Amino acid sequence: MDIQELLHLTVTNKASDLHLLPGLAPSIRIDGALNFVSNYPILTKEVTQAMAFSLLSPAQRERFLKEKELDFSFGFGGGVNGDLGRFRGNIYYQRGSICAEFRFLEPKIRTVEELNLPKIIHNFSNFKQGLVLVTGPTGHGKSTTLAAIINEINFSRSVHILTIEDPIEYTYPPGKSLISQREMGLDTNSWSAALRSALREDPDVVLVGEMRDPETIASAVTIAETGHLVFSSIHTNSASQSIDRIIDAFPPNQQAQIKVQLAATLKGIISQRLLPQISGGRVPAVELLIGSPAVSSNIREGKTHLIDSIIQNSQDIGMIPLESSLASLVLSGGISLETAKSYALRQEELLRLVG
Repeated sequence: MDIQELLHLTVTNKASDLHLLPGLAPSIRIDGALNFVSNYPILTKEVTQAMAFSLLSPAQRERFLKEKELDFSFGFGGGVNGDLGRFRGNIYYQRGSICAEFRFLEPKIRTVEELNLPKIIHNFSNFKQGLVLVTGPTGHGKSTTLAAIINEINFSRSVHILTIEDPIEYTYPPGKSLISQREMGLDTNSWSAALRSALREDPDVVLVGEMRDPETIASAVTIAETGHLVFSSIHTNSASQSIDRIIDAFPPNQQAQIKVQLAATLKGIISQRLLPQISGGRVPAVELLIGSPAVSSNIREGKTHLIDSIIQNSQDIGMIPLESSLASLVLSGGISLETAKSYALRQEELLRLVG
């Protein structure tokens, strides 16, 4: 079984990820759990390297050998963008051996309804300017949610959508919008250069794949501040933690400025987890913050510890506490109470809601 067969096995088993590590059989992640591919021989260093390198261009191989890690993506199953979908790959060294991880991306960009996300998320595609963040751990659907919102804009508005990604994950079908997708290393040499030139490319909507450092964060917020709609992701566990992470990324003498900018631009934060369902598959639990005047005021004044209370007390305008989302999934029979408890930030509140 070669790398193409393993990738096909990942698709047919509806797995999210494929892992290749020397000394172990290949493993695939199904509904959040890793499973070794049955009856597959242990991977050697040579076989793992050959599998990984077979997917790289000469330039990518040279870059990997120099930097010792590489993110890339490719279509799978024929066609320009892959009839069966796309894979986002990461090749890296572990104890001197080459390893690889591949995340499967479905060929069809699903809608907010198909992803079982709250309907109020549709509102984020109607904003003309501001900053919207999708947060959560790796592998919990941030890219898929962002793609759903971007594609909704694509089919509803005649605008220029600019994406800056590392690597490009979803590719978008023809719609009403003009979409420019720029990949790190292929279309631009750095996040800073791509973000500096973004405003000269006449975008209406900008997707920054991930806010990784103070420079990227500052650029994304500035683009939002200058009248554009900006979407991005960040690896945090809650809306309030996301705000703190952004502010804390800057030295103390710059934090007052970023608080003012963030207070003026933040339109919403979707913090999500993908949870195993009782019936199989995974379903999202979502904490949703909307950039209300109360949220803006508390960000500006540095009172982010009050954000959780604002979410709890603002459900009438569409905000959703994580525990409310978890409780709804438990009461509808979607997930077990034990699963909900393992993801809850405030277990006492969850138990109160499920009665």
